[in-house]
Amino acid sequence: MSDSQIHLDAAAVKVLAHPLRSRLLSALRRGGPTTATELADQLDTNTGATSYHLRKLASVGLVEDTGEGEGRRREWRAASRLHSWDPSDFAEDEDATTALNWLMRDYLTQFVARYQDWLNVEDTWPLEWRDATGHDDDMVVATPEQLHQMRTEIWEVVQRYRQAGSDDPAARAISVHYVAYPRDPRAEP
Repeated sequence: MSDSQIHLDAAAVKVLAHPLRSRLLSALRRGGPTTATELADQLDTNTGATSYHLRKLASVGLVEDTGEGEGRRREWRAASRLHSWDPSDFAEDEDATTALNWLMRDYLTQFVARYQDWLNVEDTWPLEWRDATGHDDDMVVATPEQLHQMRTEIWEVVQRYRQAGSDDPAARAISVHYVAYPRDPRAEP
């Protein structure tokens, strides 16, 4: 997987906004390169559907063939470590906006499932890990410009720590999520 970031365009959002495609890309990012057959087993689907949807993801640059294997043993990988978007990019495209709305809700569902998995086994981990992980929330009062700056600074901190423990056998891959939304979403902006 490339260490790059892809900024999604309307075509990519429309392709990615599909339950299996979203899960395929997430699985490749978490698990690394693998075949359509292995992905089908992992995601409890069939190889034909998996292959078809991998090709659709490849058509917009989200996954790529590694060049390893052939036929059904062909290996696929995520083309980037992450992707981003700006909702304003799709303001004039109702289909892309609808796809983005579905995609954001799908990501929330995936996050909740993975976080619940952690909570179900958290008590089996050493206390030092349990103390280091966590869930915090707070509130800020900010303008859009200030909120954007805060997101940029948080991103820079995460990037600084992204590979900090890569040479330490005690280190583990940790998911970090950042969500910002209006405290009272029904209030007029």
